[in-house]
Amino acid sequence: MTAKDVWIVTGASRGIGLSIAQRVIAKGDCVALLARSDSVYDIAQELGEDALGFQADITDESAVAEAVKKVAEHFGSVTRLVNNAGLHRGGRLGKLELSDWQAVIQTNLDGAMLMSRACEGVMFAGSSITNIGAVVGFRGFPGDAAYAASKAGLAGLTQALAIEFAARDINVNLVVPGLVVTEMTKGLSEKALTTLATMIPKGRCGEPEEIAEVAEWVARARYMTGAVVPVDGGLMSTFGAPR
Repeated sequence: MTAKDVWIVTGASRGIGLSIAQRVIAKGDCVALLARSDSVYDIAQELGEDALGFQADITDESAVAEAVKKVAEHFGSVTRLVNNAGLHRGGRLGKLELSDWQAVIQTNLDGAMLMSRACEGVMFAGSSITNIGAVVGFRGFPGDAAYAASKAGLAGLTQALAIEFAARDINVNLVVPGLVVTEMTKGLSEKALTTLATMIPKGRCGEPEEIAEVAEWVARARYMTGAVVPVDGGLMSTFGAPR
């Protein structure tokens, strides 16, 4: 293992991904931030010399391969991959556009698969892949078919890769945030957020930093693979769903 862990975090220009990148930099590690937005370059510069920014579409296999190759060449390895990038497009099934369904699946599931495949080739024993799931991947919410399917698929991918990569001592785990205050949830009205918060046993939404804390710990855990780790204020322990 290198003296410093080398992280790749997707969807790292904001929200949970950015919080993870900031956290591991503060711990003295190296991090490559991948995002579609070109703001990732300025963010990486602000984080310092141990951070690199890459504007890349994780659904593009060649772009993913090139980014991972450059990270490994620059830092010498990749030891921690966090598949955080996510796209949310909702709508009840009768009104859900096929293009929206495909875009969500491609980003949330295909992207994680492509990143994992590219990183496997440059990882060594003791490395890890941490996927960022969602409560909706385990329990139903109306109007969330695409997002739910993608996150349920990510849970299945985690299980399969945990077994597949175990012989190489590469751990693969799933962190499951609940309702978190990010750019993705800012489109919800204050009334909707208040209503949703009443479903959460802790009575409030989560903060990106709270998810980052757990994601970092899971990524560093040595004897854990194939695990599902909720960070949801108790939401997955409740029953029922809004109709």
